[in-house]
This record gives sequence, structure tokens and C-alpha cells, in this order.
Amino acid sequence: TTAQTSWLFQNAAVIVGDGEQLDSADVLVVDGQIVAIGASLEQAAAANSATVIDLSGKWLMPTLIDGHAHLGYQSRSSWGADNYGLANLEDNLRQYAYYGFGAVFSAGSDPVGLGQELQQSIAVQQDLPEFLFAAGMAPPGQGPNNQFLVHTSQVEAETGMTILRGLENPEQARRAVAEAAQKGVKFIKIWVDDRGGSQLKLSPAIYRAVIEQARSLDLKVFVHQQTARDMPDLIDAGVHGFLHGRIGAEFTSALAQQGKGADVFVIPNLGLGELRREAIGDDPFLRSFLSVELREQLGVSANRSAVPERDERVETELRAGFERIEEANLDLVLGTDAGAVPGHPFGYTGHRELEIFVSLGMTPMTALVTATGNAAKHLKLDDLGLVAVSKRASLLVLDANPLTDIRNTRAIHAVYLNGRLIDRDAIAASLPN
Repeated sequence: TTAQTSWLFQNAAVIVGDGEQLDSADVLVVDGQIVAIGASLEQAAAANSATVIDLSGKWLMPTLIDGHAHLGYQSRSSWGADNYGLANLEDNLRQYAYYGFGAVFSAGSDPVGLGQELQQSIAVQQDLPEFLFAAGMAPPGQGPNNQFLVHTSQVEAETGMTILRGLENPEQARRAVAEAAQKGVKFIKIWVDDRGGSQLKLSPAIYRAVIEQARSLDLKVFVHQQTARDMPDLIDAGVHGFLHGRIGAEFTSALAQQGKGADVFVIPNLGLGELRREAIGDDPFLRSFLSVELREQLGVSANRSAVPERDERVETELRAGFERIEEANLDLVLGTDAGAVPGHPFGYTGHRELEIFVSLGMTPMTALVTATGNAAKHLKLDDLGLVAVSKRASLLVLDANPLTDIRNTRAIHAVYLNGRLIDRDAIAASLPN
């Protein structure tokens, strides 16, 4: 049977995705695309055989976007290279769909061939979030955390495909970018981090060659940088965005203004540090995707507590950093680093990241823009991220208002991807293939 993809959503409170909201509006979707927003759309709906859904008392917004993750390694029961393959990648995406996500960017840990095969499968199925990925580049044998390096190397050995491209000089860097572009890659991920002295750090001469070549070929370059001190030269070199915020005392007003002037984005990526100290295993919003063993691992232990202690000094610095970023109007984008380490779950961590943003002084509306309009803008997702005419109908319907309490993003009533209603109960109940 053909999936229903034409709908008339009536009487919805609409969160557009760009900071605007509509108190009550009708949204007409035809063949998976938003074609009209307004009132009195019943005649057009009938002409297109659209199913009418009354969303009185509900909130309609774009699906969320995770701008920094690492898919394929985490399954519902374990973490590691043995899980990596199309079946687990698709199950990771289904988990994202369950949590109301319409797209995810996997940051430099995927073979190009498998990434493109997954994209082709998504294009056929039309009921999975969009999958974006980057070609990873760093000094030879370096880049991801040392644990992750072992597992990316294993995937490379088992698939015969390259994940991390080792760069030793500017000429080689330019060739690597050109080869990635020739294969259809749209994004480059570089690591500029010595991992506390355990790795080599990518030199300015090499990363400048990467960025210059990428820009000449219309590729975007995103960077994992070690500290805020690395950022001014990277911005000057032409990088497009930062996958870690490093939003502390060193993230100055001048840095925020420099970033705004260059139209870069910054992903704060705070949950990776905060949630590893919290016992999240018993959270009802997460339990469906955890095996019994994982629930125990993520429960209360010597390393995880139900209410972790707060570091007031760090949080004060973060609040001040967020204020400087807001003053400069620098774009922030939601990103979680989910999947990079064991026990940092897909989808769930995005909702938690939004909660952290608001706890540090961001308004709920601004937080939602990081996960919708801003993310779509910087990831070249021109037909996602907004509830607007001509955009794809990848939509999230909530039972409660996230603008009064950001935790209401958890109150998911329905998820639509490309106009298709997602069976969330089936996703939660199923085991991966």
C-alpha cells in the first residue's frame, strides 16, 4: 500500500523554526511537501485527498536536526566496530526518528561507500531521517579519541574502505580533498587536537590547504578544535563551523564577533561531558532503547549519580559565554556527539542538550532554532528546518508547549518524515535486523 503523505493539519500552534510562532494556523501537506499555511484550506485539502487532522491544543514544529554524531558503532546493546553496518546504521536512524529528528550529521567516522549506500536506501524508503556524513582528515593514525581510533581502524580493515585520511603535508591535503569531492562527498571533518599530548595536532599549513581546496570545490569544512585559542586562525582560514563549543572564559566577545562576521556556526556539545556523570539508565524517555545490561551500566554507580554535583565556576563561565554569543548573534547549532563513546544515546541526548542550553540562560525558542533553522542552514538542508511553504513535511507534533518548558520536547504526539507518519511504538518495540 502507498503511504499517506497528504494532510491538512488544523488549528496548530506553529513553531516555525526561525524564531517566529503562529498562535493558530492550518498547514496543508501534499505528497510530503508543505504547500500552504493559513486558514480555510479545506477545499484545497479535499482536492488533494488530504486527511484532516485537528491539532487543537498541540504544537507543530520542524523535526529536530543533530549536527554532530557518530552513527553505526552504538547498538541497542553494545558499542564498537562489530556493530558497524547498514542494518545498525538504519536502526540508529530509526531511533532518531522516534525522538523526532529529521536529519543527522555523522562527523567523519563513516566510509564513503557505505554512507552513500545508506543515503540511497533512505531516498527509497522515505521514512528515515536524512543522513549526512563527512570525510575525516587528521595527521596519519590520529584524530578521534584513542578508543574510537581502534574501532574506526577495524571498520576500515573489515570493509576495505577509508574512513580517516592521514595528512602529512599541504599537497597531500589538497589531493585528499579533491579525491573526496570526486566521490561526491559534500563535507570534510578535520581534527585539530593533540588529545592532551597523546596525538599529533594538525598544523595550520595543512588545515589551511584543506580549507582552501574545499572552498574551491564548494565543500564545507567542519572542525573538532582543541581549545578556543585554536578558533581565530581557523576562522581566518575559512572553516565553516566548529563541532565543539569550548565556550568558556577564552571564548571572548571578539571571538564571537569574528565568528559572526565569517558566518560560522558553533556546536556547544555540552551533554557529552555532563550526561556521563548522570544515571540516565532509568529515564523512561530512554529505557525502550536500552538492553537490561545497558540500563545497569547507565544507572547509579560510582561514576554516575541521580543528581550529579554542579560546578558553579564552570556553569558561570558557560552562562557568560552564551551571553557573549547572543550579543554577537553568532549561530549556535544543536549537536550531541552521540555514538562517539559508549552510552551516549542517539536522539535522547539531543533533547537533553536543549535542556542544558536553557539551564544556562538560553530561551526555549532560541534553543529550538539551534536544532531546526540554524542546523538546516549550515548543513545545506535547504528543504528542512522550517515550517514553511515548499519545505518537506518532516514535522514534530507535541502535546505540550516547549516554549514554556523545554522538557516538553519529550511530549511527542507524532512524527512525520516526508509526510509519512512514523510508527514510534513499532520502533521502540523492535529489535534491529
